Amino acid sequence: MKQQTAQTRTKRGTPDFQLLILTLLLVGFGLVMVFSSSSSIAIASERFNNDALYFTKKQLMWAIIGLFGMFFAMNIRFNKYKKLYAPFFLFTTALLLLVLVTGKVLNGAKSWIHLFGFSLQPAEFAKIAIILYLSALITKKGERFRDFKTGYFPVLFIVGFIAGLIMLQPDFGTCFILVSTCGLVIYAGGANMKHILGSILLVALGAALAIGANALFSSMSPSDTSSSAVSVTEVKQNYKIGRIQAFLDPLSDPTDGSLNLYRSLVAIGDGGITGSGIGQGTMKLHYLPNAYNDFIFSVIGEELGFIGSALFLLVYLYFIWRGIIVSLRCPDPFGTLVGIGIMGLIAIQAFINIGGVTQTIPVTGVTLPFISYGGTSLFVMMVAMGIVLSISRTNNLEAIKEEKTKSVTVQTRTSPALRSRDSIRRVR
Repeated sequence: MKQQTAQTRTKRGTPDFQLLILTLLLVGFGLVMVFSSSSSIAIASERFNNDALYFTKKQLMWAIIGLFGMFFAMNIRFNKYKKLYAPFFLFTTALLLLVLVTGKVLNGAKSWIHLFGFSLQPAEFAKIAIILYLSALITKKGERFRDFKTGYFPVLFIVGFIAGLIMLQPDFGTCFILVSTCGLVIYAGGANMKHILGSILLVALGAALAIGANALFSSMSPSDTSSSAVSVTEVKQNYKIGRIQAFLDPLSDPTDGSLNLYRSLVAIGDGGITGSGIGQGTMKLHYLPNAYNDFIFSVIGEELGFIGSALFLLVYLYFIWRGIIVSLRCPDPFGTLVGIGIMGLIAIQAFINIGGVTQTIPVTGVTLPFISYGGTSLFVMMVAMGIVLSISRTNNLEAIKEEKTKSVTVQTRTSPALRSRDSIRRVR
């Protein structure tokens, strides 16, 4: 009896192989595109040791680490994350506070920190930590989540606190992705629509007041335009305004604020129907900024053309759809919310990246999940998919149990008939 119980505990379902293969396929394609978009820049620069594989080797290293992380997360029963979410959330919060003090400034934001010999971006870990935290909290509250004081407000406070820490860096793109993902989890958790609409109006009002106050103080400041008098805040503000102006009219000034978007559109347009071929693009040659990161979809558009880009997007959409289906099949509400949150995170971030470089929305400077260069982003996304694959293993195990139950039920019901048939044959 004890041996049977031990076997039952150790038995695990198989992961969703479609989702696993699609994840590995996207990571592999990302490595190819990182090499294609960065090799010509790296080989021509002493900063990168004149090594064409400089970025590719780093991305490959993180992909291997992420692969181990994904398989490790996949082999943890997803319901155990209900216990692990609290220490992981506290650890991530500590990193977000630490990065404000000792963080490394990159592209105008203090988002990076050196830890364990690696440069890490704590905001990437915060995306998964907040999904696990909200999913566990909403599941625990149950019907009380629809009450504003005891259910909705504590969740809103947690989201606001983490978003505030990220905005202090400041990192608007990551903050928007995190808040949008949390909104999706809160909606899927059954929150009152009045509370959600009220939160949206409150955020919009707060953003309007912040922008208005910033514009007011800027107009009241001394009009000294010398280079020594221009503050860092004013430079950042002008940079953000330039991005909005570039979105509204990328051809207004293709030599200044809208230059990056203009070149991105030129790269996609040059790709035509079939593209120039992998490695044959020209806009990545010191024309597109961060071609291996923020603007990697522009390189895909130029080198693979309309057909290749459309095929890539179809695979990406099927990957997200498959992850959502796996999440909805989970018998535990916690697993459903976690899966929807992770797949929603990937979808939202992909939309913001691709939308920014195609003039669908203003450019915000975020990575394309699994494709863009970025070690922390790739590692976190692969571990997140490990959690979704863990959910799929539980789903498959439950399906096997149901099939066995149905089989036993059918045999039990038909056995009297079979016995009657055998008895009649004997009489004859």
